[in-house]
Amino acid sequence: MARTPPAASSPASSPTAPTLTATHSPSPDSAAAHERPRTARVWLLALTVFLVGIDENICTGILPAISSGLNVSMASAGQLTTVFSAVFALWAFTMAAWLSRHSRRRALIVALVVFTLSNLAATFAPGYATLFAARIAMGASCATIVLLCSRLATEITPPDYHGRAVGIIFMGISASLVLGVPLGMTLEHWAGWRAVFAAIALASAPLVFVLWRALPSSTPPAALTLRAYVRALAQPRRLAAQGVTIAMLGGHFTLFAYLVPYLQSLLAPSPDTMSLLFLAFGVAGVAGAWLGGWAADRAGPVASLLGCPSLFLVAMASVPLAAMTVTALGGDVWQVALFLVAMMVWGALSWSISPVVQNFLIRTAPQDAEANVGVNVAAMHVGVALGAGAGGALVDANALGLTPWVGCGLVALSVVYAWMATRTPRPKP
Repeated sequence: MARTPPAASSPASSPTAPTLTATHSPSPDSAAAHERPRTARVWLLALTVFLVGIDENICTGILPAISSGLNVSMASAGQLTTVFSAVFALWAFTMAAWLSRHSRRRALIVALVVFTLSNLAATFAPGYATLFAARIAMGASCATIVLLCSRLATEITPPDYHGRAVGIIFMGISASLVLGVPLGMTLEHWAGWRAVFAAIALASAPLVFVLWRALPSSTPPAALTLRAYVRALAQPRRLAAQGVTIAMLGGHFTLFAYLVPYLQSLLAPSPDTMSLLFLAFGVAGVAGAWLGGWAADRAGPVASLLGCPSLFLVAMASVPLAAMTVTALGGDVWQVALFLVAMMVWGALSWSISPVVQNFLIRTAPQDAEANVGVNVAAMHVGVALGAGAGGALVDANALGLTPWVGCGLVALSVVYAWMATRTPRPKP
């Protein structure tokens, strides 16, 4: 993949380059300092992904309202998350090569327009089938947006900032849980679930013009080839790293996609309390996204890839264990507080995996970064679809209480994949 050289790599490329001492070239530290202001654009991209995160996760928060409003079962309403993720995964994988031939700014603007229109379609959907179709369009547009924002974030930042840059992008998604999903749940309580999609459409429309003005016009990067995809999928260690994403997020969404009915069966919270629980979960998620990016840069790609799914397995297992304490001991304030802490730790670690895996892929195979990240964005939502589908099957079988344990089984598989991705091949004799 053709990589954009740092803007401060030569005096002529920097507007603040020395004019009197031409014999001195900028130091690496100076070059990084000149590139740091570009991270402001990363935060703008994170704001864009923030709205995508609301669209992706909002059905989890308003699942009962959609179910009753459209007169469909809870499991059928849950499939709105499944189809979103399935389309997201397929679209991200198949369209990455096409997107590599076009200006990223132009492609991002087109995707935002489709995103806005699909949310308007959901707002006025007369029935389940129309809403299902709108979710398909949302999944495709959101895949394009996340894929482009992830790559733009690494292209406009120095190499030693790549993990944190990707972490900032996924902070946008996790921040949607802090503000977007709880506010969406509150808005649904006041004005109905259709108002949620209308609000997302209204918020995304101005970003079309803001991003057009803020992002630079650039020539398309080197086009992806079939050979790059073959390398991304045929190399065992990289394929195992993709498996970490699929298995860990699959385990997470086995419970998370049905977290509202799970919490209702456990704590029977009021709508306002439910919003506060999602707020706490989202605050933890923002911290986790940043922590994942920081760990990827500081601990290194191998150590962070090994540690993240292992810690997440412990955190996810603590959720049903804390729930058992609440139900067994009557649910006084201390047991509920223990459950809340367990849920927040689980939420924090769930959002750390994306920057960890993408940094591992970029660092271990920079020549195939474009293809590897494209495959990983698809892998993320294969995991989401897998988890939401597994959770839906359990809910249909009246086994809601088993969702966290089945999820832990998938997360345990991600630990195995992490070991496979990081083990050093034995030298051939």
